[in-house]
Amino acid sequence: MFNQLNKFTTVITFLIITFSSQSFAQKAPGFTLDGDSGKVALSDHKNKVVYVDFWASWCKPCRKSFTFMNDMQDRYGKKGFKIIAINLDSERSAAKSFLKKNPAKFTIAYDSKGKTPELYKLKVMPTSYLIDRRGNLVNVHKGFKNQQTAKLEKLIVQTLNK
Repeated sequence: MFNQLNKFTTVITFLIITFSSQSFAQKAPGFTLDGDSGKVALSDHKNKVVYVDFWASWCKPCRKSFTFMNDMQDRYGKKGFKIIAINLDSERSAAKSFLKKNPAKFTIAYDSKGKTPELYKLKVMPTSYLIDRRGNLVNVHKGFKNQQTAKLEKLIVQTLNK
């Protein structure tokens, strides 16, 4: 009987360790929005690492983030990295004016009705969401400062290498 109890305890301990060590990742909310070249859907980028960024023309830190995002898209795009920057201006003309001064080498989508930021529980602009190849949210970064770019790039590289 002691031997059976010992086996039972071992099995229970194994199950507790197994299930407590698993991370139950949160899936990134899906979206389909209008873009400069047609529809932009998160689901079109399965098996890629996706960086979803929310921005607006009036957002000063957003200007700085575009340089970083252009650089990241250039460096890692061929390795399966995709940036989708979602504009939240109520008038698309404001976004177009911003983009003339701050060109984007990544995908731009538009959500003037603000449905997508609700799904992502957006609080601050800009905010970026790093999504792994399985569609799981792995990082949320609020705001943008140049001194944070090395840390953000490291997260992108780690996620690409998983």
